[in-house]
This record gives sequence, C-alpha cells and structure tokens, in this order.
Amino acid sequence: MKTIIIEDEKPAARLLQRKLEKLNVKVSQMLHSVEEAKHWFTANEHPDLIFLDIQLSDGLSFEIFESIDIKSAIIFTTAYDEYALKAFKLNSIDYLLKPIDEDDLEAAVIKFRQRLPKPETVQLDFEQIRKMLSNPFEKTFKQRFTVKIGQHLKVIALEEIECFFSENKGTYLHTFDNRNYLIESTLEVLEQELDPKNYFRISRKFIISLAAIKEIVLYSNSRLKVILPTYKEDEVIVSREKVSDFKNWIG
Repeated sequence: MKTIIIEDEKPAARLLQRKLEKLNVKVSQMLHSVEEAKHWFTANEHPDLIFLDIQLSDGLSFEIFESIDIKSAIIFTTAYDEYALKAFKLNSIDYLLKPIDEDDLEAAVIKFRQRLPKPETVQLDFEQIRKMLSNPFEKTFKQRFTVKIGQHLKVIALEEIECFFSENKGTYLHTFDNRNYLIESTLEVLEQELDPKNYFRISRKFIISLAAIKEIVLYSNSRLKVILPTYKEDEVIVSREKVSDFKNWIG
C-alpha cells in the first residue's frame, strides 16, 4: 500500500508518519505545498492513499487536483470545523480533526483497508468546496490537552496553562500550579492549534499565555524578559526578531 502525506507543517507530517508506522502503514513521500504536490503527481505514480491537509502554505490543497485526476483514496487532516468538512466526507474515506487522535486514525486506516482492492477515482466538487471555504466561519482552536501520568490520563484545560516550552527534544506545558507535563506535539504544531489572540511564540523555546504575563522587563540586545507567575526554570526571553510583533500582540 503506497501512502503519502501532504501537510503544511513538516513537524506535523513527521508526527503523523510516526503514528502511521504504529499501524504498519509506511509513508513513501511527504509533501508540503500545492506547487510541490503538483510537480510530484505529474512525475510519479499516484499512491493508494493520501493524508491531505486542507490549507497549505501556498493555497488550499484541493487546487492540486483541479488539473489532475485523482487515482487515490483521501483521508483529510484539518483544523477546519465539521460543517465545512461535510462536503469532503461525501467523497473521501474520512476526515480527522487536528490534533489527530490515534484511535480515530486507526479507525480511518481500517476503513480504507476495507475498501481494498477496489480503488476508486475520487470526484471532488471543486466549486462547492471553494465556495464553502470562502465563506467566513470561525476556526476552532484547541481548548484542552490530555497528558499521560504513569498509567493515568489527565485532562488539562487551556486556562490552566501558563506557557509551553521545548527542552531536550521534548515539548512541555507548564501550569499555573507550577507543574510540567510532557505532551506529544511540537511548538510549531501548537502555533497552529492555539488562538493567536491569547498565545504567542516569543522564541524558539517558548509559547506564552497573555493571561500569564506578570511583568515585562527590558533585557540586553534590545530583547525583553517576561516574568511569569510560577515558571522559574529558565529566563523567558522575547527574541530580538519577535519584539516588534510581541509589542503589537500585547497591545
């Protein structure tokens, strides 16, 4: 079974690849833009299955197929709400809302395998999809995180989180009650999942909550230092290239 991933964010694509490997699904190619995908489909045999993100860096992914007959089954991976996704569900194997739940992913792969060996050309109503995506509807953002503590799972509401940070190739959330929890994500993925009105990536290491800012102090090299209520493990510094955007963000 030949499978490819078309996903805007490379870290998100790699995370999905690792999850698929657990299901014995080998990903043969990862693409990240409309133009890259167009060139690839023109030069290569179409795969059996595509995991397809809707919004890529240079446009909407269905534009890839406006001039190419799709010879593949599609599982959509998207942050768009389910009302807009109803159109896709009619002509695809399934759709998965980000962040992708592993049980939902497994169910979608099983659904695809049950369709074999009868691959069908997927017919998408591009005009209908374009109209739906051009209509204003509110993007939904992540509201909670589920973390593993030993053999238990703990649900942490977004309002409990002071900041997110990366350390030793892992990503952690830090709560207002001064606890750290390892999460299965990256700061790059979190930037897409969190409401930008309330969360801002101040550096390669930190994403902070607006509600958690206790104090802002001038720092060396035209940078700023943010004082948070409980996080004290490292200095929380706004990188120099982020200072202007940070000031606009806090208003």
